[in-house]
Amino acid sequence: MIEPYQAIGLIETVRGVRRREEIARNLEHISEMTKAASWLSGMDLPVRLIAIPEGGLQGFTDEILDSDHEEYARECAIDIPGPETDYLGKLANRWKAFVIAQAKARHPEFPDRYFNVGFVIEPEGGTVILKHYKLAPLHPVEHSVTPHNVWDRWIELYGSGLDAFYPVADTSIGRIGIMMANEASYPENARGLAMNGCEIAYRGPYPAPGVMSGMFSVQNRARALDNNMYVVAPNLGTYYLDKNSETAIDTFSGGSQIVDYCGRVVAEVPHGAGSTWIAGTIDIEALRYFRQTAEWDNWMKDLTTEQYQLIYQNPIYPKNLYLDRKPFTHAEYREEVTRRQVQVLQERGVWARPAQDRAASEPKASRARKKQSR
Repeated sequence: MIEPYQAIGLIETVRGVRRREEIARNLEHISEMTKAASWLSGMDLPVRLIAIPEGGLQGFTDEILDSDHEEYARECAIDIPGPETDYLGKLANRWKAFVIAQAKARHPEFPDRYFNVGFVIEPEGGTVILKHYKLAPLHPVEHSVTPHNVWDRWIELYGSGLDAFYPVADTSIGRIGIMMANEASYPENARGLAMNGCEIAYRGPYPAPGVMSGMFSVQNRARALDNNMYVVAPNLGTYYLDKNSETAIDTFSGGSQIVDYCGRVVAEVPHGAGSTWIAGTIDIEALRYFRQTAEWDNWMKDLTTEQYQLIYQNPIYPKNLYLDRKPFTHAEYREEVTRRQVQVLQERGVWARPAQDRAASEPKASRARKKQSR
């Protein structure tokens, strides 16, 4: 039996890094926050899960500055396992809690490239027991390579089963999966985890516009409700562009949440900036009992999968985008991918063109005749 426990999500102050060694400052801050959060939150129930938000180790320098991919891989990306995960492993062991975190990391099979990798560390030996490679980066600006970007080679290495894309760790506190930031913008990523047994999904942070408009909260609650699983979603706190920045920016605007398996908010920190944490109770046995006994809203038992496969018969986003080249810059991506993807959906008739766009594309003579006939 898994007794109820506390999960905490750090809402940390972060400094973006331009060199790998600068990660140490963020790790020291994480250590200090973990001590405070574990001590105070553990007064109620034991803390058995600590979530460090995406960007917590390195920030988002590569995205903000449109960095050269190969240079960032060489100067800032880490190896997993490596010194940074060893440091977090000691924290996991010290506080007897599983740790979930994220980093831009290299892969031995893809030289001069880096992926966005979420990972889980177990407390006994402080070792990495799960690695998840981000499937949906913040597409206009994030340079991380994804499994879909190198599809053919990824399938050769890992096969085409759920574990190759939606790995889940079966642990003593429940089954843990990862969906970072923009991954949870797409319901399929949460469903992939759930179909692989996930009970607790780590959700990475969302930037300010998506928090202010309510998108972050809606997605957290919907993904939890759709799949009857917990979602632990700590956002980042104060953000400094790099080690030399004097003025911080509240880039993420709060909104941290822990949501239960019925989409109910267990805990919420609505404000941003500063350094704090979110804490809430996880009850895995209650989740399992609900999945077993509910007659209506344990949704996955009712999936008509043959029917839903029809939705995805025609490919949309191009696979193997970076199999033979490094990721695009922001401007290149906008021209080579974003515009083309919109055109694909319009040409298929899935999206209708706006009236203004249709008028602009008509021949001048045709527009003149229409004007005269009015």
